[in-house]
Formats: sequence, structure tokens, C-alpha cells
Amino acid sequence: MTHASGALKGLVALITGGNGGIGLGIARGLASAGADIAIWGTNEAKNQRAATQLASLGVRVHAERCDVSDEDDVERAFGATVTSLGKVDSVFANAGISGAAVRFTELSLAEWNHVHSINLTGAFLTLRAGARHLVDRGEGGALVAVSSITAIKGAPRQEAYASSKTALLALARTLAVELARHRIRVNALLPGWTDTDMLKPSREQATFERNTISRTPVRRWADPDELGPIAAHLADPTITFHTGDTVVVDGGYTIF
Repeated sequence: MTHASGALKGLVALITGGNGGIGLGIARGLASAGADIAIWGTNEAKNQRAATQLASLGVRVHAERCDVSDEDDVERAFGATVTSLGKVDSVFANAGISGAAVRFTELSLAEWNHVHSINLTGAFLTLRAGARHLVDRGEGGALVAVSSITAIKGAPRQEAYASSKTALLALARTLAVELARHRIRVNALLPGWTDTDMLKPSREQATFERNTISRTPVRRWADPDELGPIAAHLADPTITFHTGDTVVVDGGYTIF
């Protein structure tokens, strides 16, 4: 699934957590297809580095510092993004944290709430802002909730993370039904094991990496850029009948 340069020209894509990892891979894919890009992240230095890199692909880029768990900050950031780029055509709610890998019996309510505040509430606030904008514009668009294969596979010591990512599947399906009459497509994207800074500690555990690779038919982890072409597909306004789906990109891990 590839998109020629220029397939998304004239469109604007917003990616939360777009300054690194899977988010930046998605942003590069969208920019390579011609979309102008807005990235949100809490680390301004990372935002600027990512923005410079994306601008080198010949598109307009807006970087915004935003805490997606803060309702007022999301509304402010979305307004600033529209002011800068004129509109938003697709929204990728990607910002997330893994949380502490502790035994369930030792998982604190504070940690549970912290993970959900970003991974689930943050996605809700981001997608709601995007939906309001797209409904008001009346030209259709795309919303994508970036989930994880932990939404459908058991992940010990990741109860807060996995449950937040599973909830995104229900949110995406429900929105797909509700927003279809506005020509807004809503899908969930589930990356598999991907080489990112967030998973760097896992990769440094030789046994863990060996086990995950042995259970992945393509026998390796993904590069973040491999999520880019899928993202471009999900943002493509000519893909008018693809909504309510759970798109798994995991090298076959979940079916093997």
C-alpha cells in the first residue's frame, strides 16, 4: 500500500505525539504523500527537530506544544493549528505513554489514572476537537485512533496501557457509525512491535526481543516509517468506504 507523492496535496493532517516514534513515522508518511502537517507534543525541542525534518519534505509544518490530557490546552492547540494551516482534514490521535510495568497487584490508582488521562482521555479530547471542526466544515475527513496490539493480545504488567488502548477500539467504532453521515471516516490503527524510544527498554532485554521476533512471521520489529503508507491510506479522501475498521500492522504477530 503506497501513496505517490502529492496524493494528499492540499490536505492538512494533525498527529499528536508526532515528534517521535510511531507518530513521526506517520507524519513522514503523510508529508511524503503531500499533506501539510501539524504535530503536537509536550517536548518543544523534539517538536522543533521533527518540524525541521518534516519541512525538508517540502510541506508546511506547524508544531504546537500541547498536553492532550488538558481540555483547555487541546482546544487552544487546535485553534492555533487551524489559524496556522487554515484547516485540518485528518486527525491521528497518537499521543500515549506506556506507564509503569508493575504487577497488577501493585498498580496504583494514580498510575492507572495517569495512563488513561493521556492514552484515552487525550484521544477523546483530540478526536472531539477534530470531529467538531470537520462537522462544521462539512467536507468530510478522517479520524484515526492509534491503538496497539495490546488491545487484542494479553500484555502482563500493562493493564493500564492495554485497557486504554482497547477502549480506543470502541471509541473509533462508535464514532464511525455516528459520523458517517458527515462523510467522516473513523478507523483504529494497531501497530505491532515497533522500534521506538518508548520500547527501547524492551529491546534491550535480549530474551524479550528474541521472543517477540520469533512470534512475528516477518522475523523483525517494525520501523516507524512502515506505518506511514498505512496512515496515508487512512487519510486519503478518495478511500470513501473504509470506516469503522481495526487496521493491524504487526508483521503477522497477532495471527501467528
